[in-house]
Amino acid sequence: MAPGRMRSEPDPAEPDAGKSTSAGEGSMADARTRGTGTATQAPTKVGVLSFAHVHAAGYAELLRDMPGVEAMASDPDGEHGASGEVRGRALAGELGVAYADTYDELFDWGPDAVVVASENARHRPLVERAAARGVDVLCEKPLATTAADGEAMVKACREAGVRLHVAYPVRFSPAYAALRSAVRDGSTGAVLTVAGANNGRLPAGDRAWFVDPELSGGGALMDHTVHIADLLDDLFEGARALDVYAQTNNLMYPGDVDLDTAGLVTIRYDNGAVATIDCSWSQPAHHPAWGGLELQLVGERATVEMDAFGQLVSGFDERRRTGVLLPWGTNLDEAMMRAFLFGAPDEGAVQVADGEAGLRSLRIALAGYESARAGEVVRVG
Repeated sequence: MAPGRMRSEPDPAEPDAGKSTSAGEGSMADARTRGTGTATQAPTKVGVLSFAHVHAAGYAELLRDMPGVEAMASDPDGEHGASGEVRGRALAGELGVAYADTYDELFDWGPDAVVVASENARHRPLVERAAARGVDVLCEKPLATTAADGEAMVKACREAGVRLHVAYPVRFSPAYAALRSAVRDGSTGAVLTVAGANNGRLPAGDRAWFVDPELSGGGALMDHTVHIADLLDDLFEGARALDVYAQTNNLMYPGDVDLDTAGLVTIRYDNGAVATIDCSWSQPAHHPAWGGLELQLVGERATVEMDAFGQLVSGFDERRRTGVLLPWGTNLDEAMMRAFLFGAPDEGAVQVADGEAGLRSLRIALAGYESARAGEVVRVG
């Protein structure tokens, strides 16, 4: 879940098409006379739908502080959240963000875009509601928990003529940008294999729904396969995932949760490349960092290693009497949000993942679960 989180405090939970138009080709800055915060332009109005996801508060803070943007949140389900969870109007007050008691009230406010940050299984109705109102959408990952829901969301946004994007902020990592450049300029030669790891903590903090498969869609495999699957989708420029072999277990935190807490996914692509993804919740709860995301790519000419969250400063927290690792550098969530709202800086820059890309990474995760159950290779649907 945590790729993109660059705040100084530890993540409480762990360590994550409409038209195929990318943010750079059809941003709201292009489509409307909103968005730069000048005296002659109205602000871009952005709504945050639900505080269920651990990233929702961070999105609200980014939007609150972003020049040229006016933010409002709505979290009606949060008023009846699990014990100990701070959501709804109370959280909006802590964040200093305007609040609407209902989603209808927020849509009546007239947003230009919304960020859907509900439980994974509840993305579809919110995305479809936004599409019906003609509002662009940035949806938390995974796009959905079933292929049918994902397809319906893509169709609804396409038919309504609104943009659907998925929150994969690691695309905006400077480390990934360097890897992407090396592959695309031919420095690596043809890619042969990629070994990826996206590990984190058990997300059983103040958002317990992450370990409820009815709401999350699964455990570690669903949570952490999709980030790397999306990077490979962008890196391979249209190469298709053919089949998947996966194994999962709950050797991590046995007895604590009734779903997969560890997994290894192998993907074969039609460009000849083979990739593996370690998606385990293997980071100890007491570790000073939530986790990380790393890739090792082997090409015909070169090997490249990437650490998306390697920019850390170590220290010691006197109050908690423990070591800390604090991130510095690019705020990936902010870079993603700016690209979504105002467009990528240039044509060759990485774009925000669109709904079709989100559907492709979801299909890989779903094939992984099918493979783990069957004990055999499964074709990607």
